[in-house]
Amino acid sequence: MFKHLIGKQSAKVKNSVERGAVKKFAESIGDLHPIYLDEETGRNSRYKGNIAPPTFPRVFDYGTIEDLNLPNKGLIHGEQTFHYERPLLVGEDIYCYSEVKNYFEKKGTMGEMGFLVLESFGEDTSGQIVFSSKSTVIISEAVRKVLVP
Repeated sequence: MFKHLIGKQSAKVKNSVERGAVKKFAESIGDLHPIYLDEETGRNSRYKGNIAPPTFPRVFDYGTIEDLNLPNKGLIHGEQTFHYERPLLVGEDIYCYSEVKNYFEKKGTMGEMGFLVLESFGEDTSGQIVFSSKSTVIISEAVRKVLVP
């Protein structure tokens, strides 16, 4: 169903690690560590500023992969991992994009399921990778039936 998209990627999209967004995110996940929120703690840290929580890139815009048309509901978030070269610094701009890494199908008790593997990246303004993430989207039999013409 999506095998033809393997290797396709989105264009880079500029995202800002904005202080207010970091605060809201930290509050929403219940992690109010001072390294995320308190400016003095940030200044006195080895990073010389505040950083974002490790899962913060979940809120970034990664652009659109042409011809990857998934529904807005009915998908299952299967798995997600993050790898960092360094923390995200509050106030910096990050350029994000995603790539289709794999697609495969498996039969299960609920019918045939599709597994779409996406890898996403965030680069700083000099083009250095700051983080990458890998996620698996599970497409149920019911959703697959809607997607197949």
